[in-house]
Formats: sequence, structure tokens, C-alpha cells
Amino acid sequence: MFSIAKLFGKSPFAPLQSHMEKVAICVILLEDLFKNVKEKNFEKVKEIAKKISKKEHDADLTKNDIRNHLPKSLFLPIDRSSFLDILTLQDSFADQAEDISVIVTLKDLNDFELLEGFEEFYKKNIASFMLAHDVIKEFDTLIESSFGGIEAQKVKQMIEDLAFKEHELDIYGYNLLKTLYSLTDKFSYSTFHLLNTILKEVGEISNIAEKLGNKIRMILEVK
Repeated sequence: MFSIAKLFGKSPFAPLQSHMEKVAICVILLEDLFKNVKEKNFEKVKEIAKKISKKEHDADLTKNDIRNHLPKSLFLPIDRSSFLDILTLQDSFADQAEDISVIVTLKDLNDFELLEGFEEFYKKNIASFMLAHDVIKEFDTLIESSFGGIEAQKVKQMIEDLAFKEHELDIYGYNLLKTLYSLTDKFSYSTFHLLNTILKEVGEISNIAEKLGNKIRMILEVK
């Protein structure tokens, strides 16, 4: 509680930003996870999955601490429900990263390299998250500009970029799924089903990023 109270004293958005830093560790670790899948280093994959799970738990503890000790007397530049909505959406990234890491460890994916284009797909989804991460970093500057002016326009453009990335990744994911279906004779049923699930779960990262962007856009529109 003390640490969270200190963060609120620094900035009303400092706790959100602190939580987002913990969430970022979970998402960024996915790149290392898939790199080791590609290299067929499956013991390392399991180690990374455990690390992601631990980091997700750390993010959860921070989220719960913020929820439990959000001062009722604190002046927030945005309404309390919007603050908590942003916190929940941020936490969804960590949950998603953990879900992906668990699914990837269900079976050694020895034929993973056959799904050409997947590396670019997961990296683009991580990049989408990083843009959402950058939007959260802009909150302090938004306070200084009273959520208006050039800074608000800059954040709105970042949110537009998020929406465009999500649209691009929808198309990219669809084409990747078509590629997977064209290779059904190359995979066992269990491997095909697992790869199909992984594609959908990774694609959800950009969906969450767009939802977070839309929530922040709504806040800017009413300011």
C-alpha cells in the first residue's frame, strides 16, 4: 500500500504506468519464447513460459494493490471508472501473454518453421502492444496540456495508428490462417489445432491494443 500511495503522490497516472511496465515484461518475453520454439529448444521454452507466468502474477499483484488502495479523495484528471477500465485492459495483455505461453508448451512444435510468415505476425503484434505502451507513457504530458492541444492530437494520432495496425494484422492473420489450412497434410491433427489456436491468441494482442486505444480516445473526446 505504501508503495502505491507514493506513486499516486508522484502522479495520478504513475500507478498505471508502473503496472504497464510489469505487463510489458510479459509481452516482450513472447519474442524470446517463439525464438526458442523456432530453434526447437523446448526446455528453454518451458523456462520462459514459467517466467512469463511469474511476471503475470507480479502484474496481477500490482493491479490488485491499485484497485484496493485507490484513494477516494484523490483528484483524478479522468473519472475513476475510466481509470480502472484502463487498468483492466492493461492487465489483459499480461493475461494474454501467459495464455499464449501455456498453449505453446502443450506440445513440442517440431514443424513450426513450416508456417512461413508467423515470425512477422507475432513481432507485429508485439509492436502493436508497444505503441499502446507508448500511449500510456504520454499521460503525464496530457495532464500538463489539460488533455488538449498538440499533445492530445499527438496521442489521437497514435491511437489512429493502433487501429490501422489492428486492421492490417486482421488481414495478415487471415492470410496466415489460409496458409495453415493449405498445409493440413503436413501436420498431425493435434499440431494443426494447436497452431490454429496460437494464431488466434497472438492476434488478440493487437485487438486488446485497439480496445485500449479506443478507451483513451473516448476520454480525450469528452475533455
